[in-house]
Amino acid sequence: MQYQELADDIFAGVGGKENIISVMHCATRLRFKLKNSQKAQTAALKDNPGVIMVVESGGQYQVVIGNQVAEVYREITSRHGLDNQSEAADNAAPQGLFARFIDLVSGIFTPFIGVMIATGIIKGLLALALVLGVMSADSGSYKVLFVASDGLFYFLPILLGYSAGKKFGGNPFVSMAIAAALVHPMILEVLQQQQQGNALTFIGIPLEVLNYSSSVIPIIFAAWVSSLIERWVHPRSPSAVRNFTTPLCCLLITVPLTFLAIGPAATWLSRMLAEGYLWIYSLSPMIAGAVMGAIWQVCVIFGLHWGLVPIMLNNLANFGHDTLLPLLMPAVLGQAGATLGIFLRTREAKLKAMAGSAFTASIFGITEPAVYGVTLPRRRPFIFGCIGGALGAAILGFWHTTIYSFGFPSVFTFIQVVPNSGIDASVLAAFAGAAVALIFACVSTYLFGLTELATEAVAPPAAVAPPTSLTRRESVVSPMAGDVIPLDQVKDETFASGLLGKGAAIIPQRGRVVSPIDGVVSSMFRTGHAIGLTSAQGAEVLIHVGLDTVKLDGHYFSPKVVNDQPVKVGDLLLQFDLDAIKAAGFDLTTPVLVSNSDDFVDVLTLSRTAVSEGAPLLAVLK
Repeated sequence: MQYQELADDIFAGVGGKENIISVMHCATRLRFKLKNSQKAQTAALKDNPGVIMVVESGGQYQVVIGNQVAEVYREITSRHGLDNQSEAADNAAPQGLFARFIDLVSGIFTPFIGVMIATGIIKGLLALALVLGVMSADSGSYKVLFVASDGLFYFLPILLGYSAGKKFGGNPFVSMAIAAALVHPMILEVLQQQQQGNALTFIGIPLEVLNYSSSVIPIIFAAWVSSLIERWVHPRSPSAVRNFTTPLCCLLITVPLTFLAIGPAATWLSRMLAEGYLWIYSLSPMIAGAVMGAIWQVCVIFGLHWGLVPIMLNNLANFGHDTLLPLLMPAVLGQAGATLGIFLRTREAKLKAMAGSAFTASIFGITEPAVYGVTLPRRRPFIFGCIGGALGAAILGFWHTTIYSFGFPSVFTFIQVVPNSGIDASVLAAFAGAAVALIFACVSTYLFGLTELATEAVAPPAAVAPPTSLTRRESVVSPMAGDVIPLDQVKDETFASGLLGKGAAIIPQRGRVVSPIDGVVSSMFRTGHAIGLTSAQGAEVLIHVGLDTVKLDGHYFSPKVVNDQPVKVGDLLLQFDLDAIKAAGFDLTTPVLVSNSDDFVDVLTLSRTAVSEGAPLLAVLK
């Protein structure tokens, strides 16, 4: 019943069946492709206790749920009949090229990524068993477990044929048949004849056969070509016979074309991609590690990490190993360490419980609960986690740590980096890099990650001035007359999350903005909708009039100051046409933030009701 209720809430929140083109899921997210994302009730979904975060990226509307995502997915698809939703609907909103690429990659690899990770773990355990002498490579037990771990990767083109065919809007069983032809045992026999000098032809055209087992790119291109042929042939075939004439044409055209042109060209492309990555990596493995360790979790936030999956699989297919995936493990453990630091430090029961469960999930590679629920909203822990990831990955890069089976970065990566030759320096570097990432992030977060701890014993109740026992305090008065609302109630996640700084928001009553501090104008935006000020004591104050008002391109705004102009409290900074902006359909809620909040002990809101110009609004504690 719990999953049914959450499934129904999410289904309604994304706009119902008429707004859903397709839905799939990965380890923690429901990935919707919507006809119109504006119809989704994003704010309501984020407020749902069963939803961790909502992210729009790569042409997908992603609802982050956590480890129970598979159960919620089953409820949504079974209760609302979404199993047969088309992936190739024509009425989807147009996407950019990069967004389409990310959507394509995630759509092709997501359905079986969990199984691939499981087989990779088995292969890692087998390598460890050989090194420890627990098992022999000649034993029946080893052979059975090895085919369990290697079978999927060997026949990977067949799985890709199904998912790619479905993603391209073609018959997935036709593309599976094409893939099966690529890995048919007879092709290996033809390959041996070819290597012995017995050239073969297809209707007189020289035939160059390659080994397509474990390949990635050839079948994806072949499935795309087959879907194009199918879309052309199907409507032109008589309805009585099209169920077999369409697959017949697809196979007769695509299979020979794949062996003659698509396969060799795609194989060349895959080799160039692998060699290109190897060239970049060889320039400085240490720098490559630091960069990947730092940005991996940022990529995960926006769903961009799927763009790296084909590179990892392509490296494994071409070289039998991969050096990219190990660099990502410290990034995961860095966020785990930051989460552990919060768990050890915080006294808030709810946050401690959230951090504890998120830490456990992070160790096993599921970082979304930690990032969205614990580290990212507090900014510093997330940054410490990224720095820890960079330091740890630099160590792995320096020692050329390599993985020999596919997986996602987690504690299981330790067993997947063990070569059959035994434990060497690269394996020890994996442990050292992971420890550096986790310990650095944990200690840094424990010491410096939670600014509220410095003031929780003296934090004032609402609308009460903070005690004077603090060392120093700077006041920020209200820049306009209006009603004050908490920042987390602003209908813009960028402001509401506090990522741009702490503060409050005001719903203005008049169309004017005055200076809330003594200082200087550090930035008057060209469009006049926002102003940045720097106080004499160093506080950087941002006043952003309305939400999305940058789209007005300066209309209805009249700035009265310029950059670098000194100002005093009460000086007129800006006038705006309040009624015209409302009539244009814009929300006039105005965030007033201290954008460098991390430089101070805390920023407290002094008023939570109506304020007049010049009334106390914020206190910056130093």
